[in-house]
Amino acid sequence: MPDAATPADDFVDRVRHAWSESYPDLNTRPIDIIGRIIRISSLTLNHLDHELSGSGVTRTEFEVLCALARSPHPLRASEVTSVTGMSGASTTKHTDRLVGLGLVERKRLERDGRVVLLDLTDAGRRVVESEYPRRVTREMHMLDGLSDDELDTLTDLLRRVVFNVEQQTRP
Repeated sequence: MPDAATPADDFVDRVRHAWSESYPDLNTRPIDIIGRIIRISSLTLNHLDHELSGSGVTRTEFEVLCALARSPHPLRASEVTSVTGMSGASTTKHTDRLVGLGLVERKRLERDGRVVLLDLTDAGRRVVESEYPRRVTREMHMLDGLSDDELDTLTDLLRRVVFNVEQQTRP
């Protein structure tokens, strides 16, 4: 039952109801969960796009910058691809633009000049240091009203859903 801070009938409820009307014999229960995950994701990503607009980088480019910022060492493009989930072509495209903006630099590996590593420039690190804390703060506000126990429970439940999805999408 919703509390005073939770709407009794939200967007997802209305979508589920509409589907139930159209397909009364279909169990639309997954919409309660997956629909809300998708709704949260969509709203969050749109907000992030808006917030990043002043930084001169896109959300995807910001993910590349964050991957490099989290790493204790420069990364190969294939490693950036792996940790961001982008395609190799997308990594190359976004890296090229970030290099052009002076936010990322390419370095040759000393012991094997054929290997190219990607690293943040000081300007790239400043973008991350400016934008990432704002992102975390916004995300903390999304969780307002949830206790530590509720956050732990939600984390555990979502971890299980992610596991299920990852199992289903393996080749």
